[in-house]
Amino acid sequence: MKFYESGDSSKPVIFLFPGTCCLYSSFDHILDRLHSYFYTVTVSYDGFDPNEKTEFYSMEDECEKIEQEIKKKYDGRIKAAYGCSLGGSFVSLLIQRKRIHIDHGIIGSSDMDETGQFMAKIQSSVVVPIMYKMVHTGKLPKFMQKKINEADKSKKEMIDGFLNMFGIGQGGNPWITKQSVYNQFYSDLVTKVQHGIDVPGTTIHVFYATKMGRKYEKRYCTYFKNPDIRRHNMQHEELFCCHSAEWVEEVRKAVEGDR
Repeated sequence: MKFYESGDSSKPVIFLFPGTCCLYSSFDHILDRLHSYFYTVTVSYDGFDPNEKTEFYSMEDECEKIEQEIKKKYDGRIKAAYGCSLGGSFVSLLIQRKRIHIDHGIIGSSDMDETGQFMAKIQSSVVVPIMYKMVHTGKLPKFMQKKINEADKSKKEMIDGFLNMFGIGQGGNPWITKQSVYNQFYSDLVTKVQHGIDVPGTTIHVFYATKMGRKYEKRYCTYFKNPDIRRHNMQHEELFCCHSAEWVEEVRKAVEGDR
């Protein structure tokens, strides 16, 4: 695992957590703007960094390494953390474990899916071969590419932004192993997030993409006690992928207490 720091170190620290099978570089498009307000630390998960030979083992194993870094470099406390998709599960777990302190945890339209071990194995056996081939080769299956080719311009822009998070279309990521993809996908499904998370001194903000469906808003209110839900009439992580200036402003307002 690596941590990529950038910006003015005198500013408040924000940790950035990528989504499933996504690279730390998926945050590159927002860093310059974010540096106006924060010192950024982008987390690069085991198994998904081009600069080391590692394999993703489990969510809990990654959490321990992140906690060690925050204790060592930031005295166990940071101003904010943003979790993109899967990253939202990491932010939730770090807050509930209470081994470090995060003043503002921001959940980026994460689905927060959970299931038992049996169903997780079935889902992983179906999804992982497709996901691995995509991230490893950087190419989409023909049926997916056909749908994208048939989409209108605005939808293509959204899809391109989403695919950039995986490095798809950029030559692939040959260092990522199938085992890392499986372990990350499976571990996310079976690692339980507590209900009613409520930590003194921590505010949880949710960037809720309303086009995902109402069940997700109910889910956020189950996992978190009194979350600050910020609604956007968008798809999953569309705000982050396609509207970088608006996303940065929303992060600033969440941390500074503006609506």
